[in-house]
Amino acid sequence: MNFIKVDSYDKLSAIAANIIASQVTLKPDSVLGLATGSSPLGTYAKLAEKYRAGELDFSRVTSVNLDEYVGLDGSNDQSYRYFMDNNLFCNINIDRNNTYVPNGCADDLKAEGQAYDEFIKKLGGIDLQLLGIGLDGHIGFNEPEAFFTKETHEVQLDESTIEANARFFASKADVPTKAITMGMMSIMQAKKILLIANGAKKKDIINKAFFGPITPFVPASILQLHPDVTVIYSEN
Repeated sequence: MNFIKVDSYDKLSAIAANIIASQVTLKPDSVLGLATGSSPLGTYAKLAEKYRAGELDFSRVTSVNLDEYVGLDGSNDQSYRYFMDNNLFCNINIDRNNTYVPNGCADDLKAEGQAYDEFIKKLGGIDLQLLGIGLDGHIGFNEPEAFFTKETHEVQLDESTIEANARFFASKADVPTKAITMGMMSIMQAKKILLIANGAKKKDIINKAFFGPITPFVPASILQLHPDVTVIYSEN
């Protein structure tokens, strides 16, 4: 594991963007696993800067996102499809037809999860997976529980996750309580994993996840078993 501690969110974002840019440069048809939330916003902004400067070409890249809220379609401004379109995809030259987000409005979420996993397999797996980490240690929306769930699946969000995401909604009551999330199998089978975390409030869970025991009650701790993980952390 490569653990990088920096002193600012800007440096975190710059290093993360450089790692992703290197992946795309070395393999122009890369499959990128992407994340949402506040942590990757700076990384996505810097990738867009590199594209505008002529340093990066995303035209052959395929992306697969980790998760989506159940019940929100891509036209909803709180959906993760909307987030990705507005914070990254519309700012680079990726083919939107090659960008994939789980369908949180599918009639059969179990079948949607199975189809998503099969699709990732057909792509040859994920070349680089970008992750954030929740205060409870979740990656994607894989919440703490008694076991690691392998497949893409529907999940009931923990109260701490709902509270953390309430800042993006008009009120806590508006936050969806369920999501569909990529399971641990597709994440752990990614060739490279890049996890970013910022803020002093993440210090405790970072220590538990990467310097404590491997346990499904701290879902990110499973990353200790992956052969190629980079963690970038800033307390500021």
